[in-house]
Amino acid sequence: MLLSELEPGCAVRIGSLAGVEPAVRRKLMVMGLLPHTEVRLLRTAPFGDPLQVAADGITLSLQRALAGQIEVELV
Repeated sequence: MLLSELEPGCAVRIGSLAGVEPAVRRKLMVMGLLPHTEVRLLRTAPFGDPLQVAADGITLSLQRALAGQIEVELV
């Protein structure tokens, strides 16, 4: 399952960032989006992009295209 496919309020665990290009993957990991980290999709913007996610006490906005490259598993 991909992060972009979730409904708001759904909690998941990051499975893999393998589909993300290395420079972006490094930035995501510095911000706290590491494999096995639990994240929750808080909301989507009115036109569907960006997505707001919460992980380990931080809130991030991600483009739907980037969220579509992050594999997640249900908690």
